Order: sequence, then C-alpha cells, then structure tokens
Amino acid sequence: MKNSRHKRILELIGEHHIETQEELAKLLQQEGFSVTQATVSRDIRELRLTKLSDMYGKQYYALRSVEEGRFNAKYIRVLKDGYISGQAAQNLLVIKTVAGMAMAVAAAIDALDLENVLGCIAGDDTIFCAVRDEVSAKLVLEKMKNLVS
Repeated sequence: MKNSRHKRILELIGEHHIETQEELAKLLQQEGFSVTQATVSRDIRELRLTKLSDMYGKQYYALRSVEEGRFNAKYIRVLKDGYISGQAAQNLLVIKTVAGMAMAVAAAIDALDLENVLGCIAGDDTIFCAVRDEVSAKLVLEKMKNLVS
C-alpha cells in the first residue's frame, strides 16, 4: 500500500503543481487512498520532496534531483529568488528571505549539499542554518553570497 501510494504521489506531483499537503491528501483520497495530513507529511519526508517556486512565486512540491557534487540550476534559482541577506552568529547562519520563501530556500541550501552545512530550519522569511563551526559559517555565507550574485 505504501509503495503504491508513494508511486502515485510522484505521479501526481509530476502532473500537477501541488502547493500544500492538504491538497495532496485530497487528491490521494479521491483516488481511494486512506491518508491523513500526517501520513502525507511522512511520505513527503520519505520521498525527499522539496518545494520549488514557479515564475509567479507559487510554491509546489517536486522531487529532489540533485546529483552528488553538482549544483542544480533550479535550486540555485530558488536561492537567488528568495535570498535577501545572511549573518553569521557563531556556528549558525541567520538567513533572511522574501516572505514565504524560507522553506524553499532552506530546501535549496540542503539540496546543494554545501560543505559543512549540517541542516536548516525555516520559518516564513527566516532560516536558521547550522554549520560545523564559526569559520565554516563565514565560508558558507560567502559561498551563498557568491551563488546569488
């Protein structure tokens, strides 16, 4: 059941620009899958889906497709579109984004697999990005600034 649901989720996100977990859950329910929002949330995490923005700024779910060691142009575009500024605070980066873009930018940072980035937590327009140490924080921040310029 789970495998067929995962397969159908991947098909649905390929067919539609699905913006919310609730929207995805509704589509799955219409096709006979018994799911809750919590189930869909777990599926999204297990499938390693991310949110991207279309040219109108609307976010939608997509499959991460970053090859090891290579930057993906879509993620760099999301970073460029959403990044406003960043500051280092010891081994944390505080990154400001366009309103509503923090999750997409955080997913882009994670997907780009920048060296020494341990992970990100995103709100609406702010990201906390944990890095290995203070020196790494400055290097990662510089790398991000170079990517968006």
